[in-house]
Order: sequence, then structure tokens, then C-alpha cells
Amino acid sequence: MRPTSTLRQKFAQFVVVFLPIFITQLALSAMAFFDTSMTGHVSPAAQAGVSIGVSLWMPIQTGLNGVLNGIMPIVSQLVGGGRERDVRFNVFQALLLSLLFSAAVLLLGALLLRPAIEFMNADAEVADTAYKFLICLAFGVVPLFAYTVLRGCIDALGQTRVSMAITLCSLPVQLLLNYLLIFGKFGFPKLGGVGAGIASAVTYWVIFLIALAVMHRAEPFASFGFFRKRYAVSWPKQRELLKLGIPIGFATFFETSIFAAVTLLMNRFGTNAVAAHSAAINFASTLYMIPLAICMALTILVGYEAGGGRHKDARQYASIGIGSAVFMALLTAVVLLLFGDKVALIYSTDPTVTALIVQFLGYAIFFQLSDALATPIQGALRGYKDVTPAFFITLIAYWGIGLPLGFALAVYTPLGPFGYWLGLIAGLAVGAVLLLLRLFKVQRINGRGPHPADPAAP
Repeated sequence: MRPTSTLRQKFAQFVVVFLPIFITQLALSAMAFFDTSMTGHVSPAAQAGVSIGVSLWMPIQTGLNGVLNGIMPIVSQLVGGGRERDVRFNVFQALLLSLLFSAAVLLLGALLLRPAIEFMNADAEVADTAYKFLICLAFGVVPLFAYTVLRGCIDALGQTRVSMAITLCSLPVQLLLNYLLIFGKFGFPKLGGVGAGIASAVTYWVIFLIALAVMHRAEPFASFGFFRKRYAVSWPKQRELLKLGIPIGFATFFETSIFAAVTLLMNRFGTNAVAAHSAAINFASTLYMIPLAICMALTILVGYEAGGGRHKDARQYASIGIGSAVFMALLTAVVLLLFGDKVALIYSTDPTVTALIVQFLGYAIFFQLSDALATPIQGALRGYKDVTPAFFITLIAYWGIGLPLGFALAVYTPLGPFGYWLGLIAGLAVGAVLLLLRLFKVQRINGRGPHPADPAAP
């Protein structure tokens, strides 16, 4: 990355950073997409079981990944402020934190997974698939979290094309293993949803090992000597990582967990409703990769400019990113309106399920628009290292408004399962407005504050 002087230069640099992140996020979301869509062609029960497993796992994964992504604004501000020598130490400490998180997840999973699935009172076949899917997935927890740290560093250094290439290498592995293990091709056992869990775990190991090799041997990473020196655990640095990462992680958790909670609550409307809702959420989540990639690009670019004290440039990047997200959301709305029935056939050939998917996708149009505002704004705030208010905003918007309203509409009105989606739309809209107001305030404060390199700066 480099400082820019004109809007044209900024837009060009934004695109250079954004596009590889977008492709990377699409590739990562494709893993869940392959799991959900391919098991849908085994049976509705297999698809529902994997969907429930993913719904339990994704809030945990994205929440802890969010905490570990605290390394991104740290590294981007260090580079923007000319302190590259401190990058290696920060990345090493973040890797230690990822190992701690992995151990905690595996321990809690061993204790709570079975009771959690039994609590959902799903059909026996669905519950068994969900349990075995998650057990297999557990073997990929350590490399997944470690890769999150490595990728965060790679992206924060402006090398987003590298992480894109690494992730794209994993897609053929995931797709091939899914094909072999879900459907039992070429002599492999037909494992259905369980095969999807095994394929995902192996894929996590593949992307981690590739990233490790690249950062150790390829430039510009090799010059940092990331793995040439070991450090003892630095508790002050761990506290800094957690102070920055925990609000990011919880904000992400509140957003993703509300979708998971709705999926679990859908059980009262039957297996077909769960399968259709999960398919629609899965496709909407794929479209969500656009604002999410913009969010991550803004964290890097705003952090780089804020770290160098170039606050006007940071504001301009935020405007470019948010405007691009809204424009893309309008385009995806057109896609959903015109091709909703075609999208449904990707996930299922059951007429009842596909009809429900089309209806759910109609509601998805509206919260795509709210996501186009809320998610990039969070990225800009993270670039400023202003993360705690977003934590409270997402908590109130999603869990204080979205879920209770959705529950009331689903249970006490004729809307049924579609009531949950209206609740989600309302929560996302409130969150977007509150986050935008916070961004304006942070930009005003930074516009008149001292340069971060100034010893008098707080």
C-alpha cells in the first residue's frame, strides 16, 4: 500500500485491496455453500442436519475469528506509521491466542455439544447428522484459527492477492472431498452430511499449511522473519489483542448468531421450513461476502491512513467503500428478484422446499440493503480502532430488537416463519443507522485530534 492524493487513486487502491478479499471470502463461504447445497441432493434430513451443525458452529467460528482479526488494524496502523519492526511480535502473540481459543472450543465442545443438539429436539436422523458433522469438523479447528491470524497479517500488509490465491487452492480440495464422501463415489463410503464435516476439516489444514509455507519463504513476508524467533507469552500484548478483538468478535457473533438462532427456532415449522430457510440464508450469506469484503478492505485502508495521521484520506476511503457497498446491494437485489426460482433449484429439487426458498429470498432483498451500510461502517470503525460502541449497537439491534420482534411476528401472527425475517430486517436497519451516526462522530474526533505519532497523543 501507499499514500494517495486523489479520489481516483484511492478508488483504484480500494479496488486492488477489495477484489482479492472478495474472491477470498467467496471461496471461504463456498465451503459452507458446498456443504449445504450438496447434502440437499442426498435428502432434506441430511441438509437440515448439516444446516443445524453449521448454525451451531458459525457463530462460534465467526465470533472467535473476529477476535483474532483484531490483528488487522494493529498491523495496518503499524505499517501506516512506519513501525514494521513490531509486526512480527504482534503476529506471534496472536498465533498464541489462536491456540488458546482452539483448546477452549474443543474442551467446551466435548462437554456441551451433545446436550446442545438434544436440546433442539430435532428429528433423530437430523440430530445424528448434525452431531457427527461437528465432531468431524472439530479436527480442523486448530488450523482454521491459526490461518485467520496469518491471513489477517497478509491482508493488513496489503498483499490481499496472496491470501486469495491460498484460499482458491483449497476449493478444489473441498469440492472433490465433498463429492467423494457425501455421495460415496469411486469406492469411498457414502457418508452424507458426515462426509461434509470431514472434507471441511481437511480443507482447513490445507489452507493453513500453504499460508505457513508462503509466509516463511515468500517475499515480502520472509523479510519479517515471522517464524525465526520465538517469544514468551506477553500478557500486556494479549490484553491489547483482546481489548481490541473482543468487541469485534462479539459484534460479529451477535450478527451471525441471530441467524443461527432463527434457524434453530425454525424447527417448530418442520424439516422443510428449516431446509428452505437454511438454503436462503446460505445464498444470502454468499451475497453478504460483498459488504464483508468491503468491511475488511476499509479496516486495512482506514487503519493505514489513520496510523499515518492522514484523517482526510481515511474519511474518503470510508465514503468510497460505503458507496460501493450500497451500489452492489442494489445489483444483488435485482438478481434475487429475477432469478430467485433458479437459485432455489441449486439447493433442492423438492417442490415444497424450493417454493419456500423463493419466498425467503424475497425477504433477503431488504436486509441485504441494510448490510450494505452496517458492515462497511464497522470496517471503517475498526480501522480507527473504535470497536466497543459497535459491540453495544449490534447487541441492541440484533438481540434487543431483531430476534424478539421476529419471534413475536412468527408465533403470534399469520406470517409464521417469515416473521423471523421481518424481525431481522428491522434489527439490521436500526443497527445500520446507529453505526453510521457513530462513524460520523469518530471522524469528527479524529479530524481535530493530534497525530498518533505525537508523544502528546493519548
